[in-house]
Amino acid sequence: MKLSKKDRAIQVYHILDEASPSVITFLEQTDPFRLLISVILSAQTTDRQVNEVATVLFATYPTVESLAHADSESVKQIIRSTGYFNAKTKNIIGTAKALLDDHGGNVPFSMDELVKLPGVGRKTAGVIIGQLDNQPAIIVDTHFKRVVQRLGLTENSDPQRIEREVALLLPPAHHYRFSMTANLHGRQTCHARKPLCRTCLIAPLCNSFPIQ
Repeated sequence: MKLSKKDRAIQVYHILDEASPSVITFLEQTDPFRLLISVILSAQTTDRQVNEVATVLFATYPTVESLAHADSESVKQIIRSTGYFNAKTKNIIGTAKALLDDHGGNVPFSMDELVKLPGVGRKTAGVIIGQLDNQPAIIVDTHFKRVVQRLGLTENSDPQRIEREVALLLPPAHHYRFSMTANLHGRQTCHARKPLCRTCLIAPLCNSFPIQ
């Protein structure tokens, strides 16, 4: 009997959960402010590059206050290798200023408040509330999107629609963990060009597996 999307999603969740490390993080920063800035910087670049740049950035501007009052040309030079450095500089300085002006220098753990910050979308906000506050969060990046599309859990390409569809398939308590395990699976096994289907633990549940 063919499994429903919900049943397949639950089975995939348990397989990936068991096979994955108990804690999955891709960015090295764990302080709320520094993690938030790191996630903003991670757009269209690698986590490795962000981790390298963040070390220099926070050595130079270690606090919300110092980044809020930073020289933009100095920041641009530090983060240049992450790409889109003009927009990112504006966003991270703007976010630091907004945290000072509107949140007493603290990072809010509210999706609605986070997405009001410069450069912060639902993906970035999801990382913050999921990793730091254990809130339900479906985080749709390129790896997650590829995995859930190949599994047939969604036919959508719009990140917000994917987020909503996948969220309905799993209990809220599983949302963040599934986001991270599916993301890791996309990085390690379900590659964009040459997925390792023959050794994939969830291949029997995948619509894209070449041998059914």
